[in-house]
Amino acid sequence: MTSWNPLSVILDQNKLTGPNYSDWLRNLKIILASEKIAYTLHKAPPKEVPVKATSNELEKLENWLDHNLQARCYMLASMSNELQRRFEETVDAKDIHKHL
Repeated sequence: MTSWNPLSVILDQNKLTGPNYSDWLRNLKIILASEKIAYTLHKAPPKEVPVKATSNELEKLENWLDHNLQARCYMLASMSNELQRRFEETVDAKDIHKHL
């Protein structure tokens, strides 16, 4: 996982305030695409891993959890304080996207 994306400056300069949703979403998608995690806005999390999960299943879940966290952090960090408070307990990036 990349710790910092130079493109994230775009989001710093264009925080979501409400009326600028379309511009903010376009910028967010650019950042998430560059990180190869844009799928987290649309794809549901993997189902619970069975007790006897294969290493492939565990890796898939771990990757999704990491990517979701990264996308969620980009989203929350690029919102107004009011919107951050509204979504700070929302776990999945997909759910934040759906409710905006």
